[in-house]
Amino acid sequence: MKHHRNLNEIIQQVRQAPLKTPTPTIEGKITRLIGLTIEAVGLQVAVGDNCLIHVSNTQNIEAEVVGFSGDRIYLMPLQPVEGLSAGAKVTPLGAERNVPLGDNLLGRILNGVGEPLDGRGPLNCSDSASLAGEVINPLERHPIDTTLDVGIRAINSLLTVGKGQRLGLFAGSGVGKSVLLGMMTRATEADITIVGLIGERGREVKEFIEHNLGPEGLARSVVVASPADDSPLMRLRASQLTTRIAEYFRAQGKSVLLLMDSLTRYAQAQREIALAIGEPPATKGYPPSVFAKLPKLVERAGNDATGQGSITAFYTVLTEGDDQQDPVADSARAILDGHIVLSRRLAEQGHYPAIDIEASISRAMPQVVPSEHLAAAMRFKQLFSKYQQNADLIAVGAYVRGSDPDTDFAIERMPTLRQFLQQGLHEAMNIEQSLQLMAMALQPAEPPARGNG
Repeated sequence: MKHHRNLNEIIQQVRQAPLKTPTPTIEGKITRLIGLTIEAVGLQVAVGDNCLIHVSNTQNIEAEVVGFSGDRIYLMPLQPVEGLSAGAKVTPLGAERNVPLGDNLLGRILNGVGEPLDGRGPLNCSDSASLAGEVINPLERHPIDTTLDVGIRAINSLLTVGKGQRLGLFAGSGVGKSVLLGMMTRATEADITIVGLIGERGREVKEFIEHNLGPEGLARSVVVASPADDSPLMRLRASQLTTRIAEYFRAQGKSVLLLMDSLTRYAQAQREIALAIGEPPATKGYPPSVFAKLPKLVERAGNDATGQGSITAFYTVLTEGDDQQDPVADSARAILDGHIVLSRRLAEQGHYPAIDIEASISRAMPQVVPSEHLAAAMRFKQLFSKYQQNADLIAVGAYVRGSDPDTDFAIERMPTLRQFLQQGLHEAMNIEQSLQLMAMALQPAEPPARGNG
């Protein structure tokens, strides 16, 4: 009887126990690889999901779902695909993985997926979140109404930046974008600096950290680096990670300086991905998705709600062949709050920083500076423009003095105006000092003292 009771108890326990059905592992397989695109079948995944491709017993490649056609899934790898063969197994990893966030990021150098590159061990961050930030209601954003000192007197006085503004540095290659970015990194007043080095030369990463940031600057900065030899997906993620980290510190009420070098490489990475999955080119080889993604990235910067933090962003934009009508440059100019154009002509003359004052503008300047400052800046630009309009006549001696008082005054003050616009690599000047020096540059030269006899 006892044995019978034990058997009944066991049967009762089995009936009451929850039914545990083993979860099946869904695997697909690689069917095709063309260029950057990997095609797989047999997967139930969504765009943006991550997958793991099993190349060998010791090698796996992480990839992201970037598109589909029927039962074919298009994957874009994060790592090199050497050794990949047809029939390789693909395992879904689920939605986009979270990236580490927290104060422990300060002083660290990361790659595009948030892994440390500096050899200083794990990040040990307290928080994590997805790469996609929250969309801020435009009516809740605090207006740009406070000046931000960037340490460059030409910008402080003539192209004044407001806290929460987004500006572009437009230039061709080798004109000094990265150098100017480094000068602003050292001098700009901000609680935290987030630097994204996207698609640039690998050697520039270490140079920027050692020469531009230095140990003191790095201590209050986070650097995300994805050099030119990284996959386009890694460069795309690095741009998004740079912005996501800046958003995290802005949510804590911090004043954040975001520097991204360059926005053009972000657009080119998206172009490579879009063309690889068959999207047709529309404007000079750029598919429409490029111009859809640019504002989504840039609009994440700026001010938060009143009383909260801010992200002041500087994006470098490479104008290929010094063409200011390059599609990416043209699109960026429309969505940014101002642009600073660097001139190759000035750089060839040894004029640094090579800022073309006539072609540059800060759209937020009228809202953040007093009327006296604005009037002085307009006067400076008018004199500079007057001289440039008559430069050819002045050079050959055909200009007759007395023809135009403003041109006469511009000729007199031009050496001083040019000297004002130039600045040493390790020199910094705040807004107040910049205004005083600009006022002196606009004053008429004192006539030479006459002798007594």
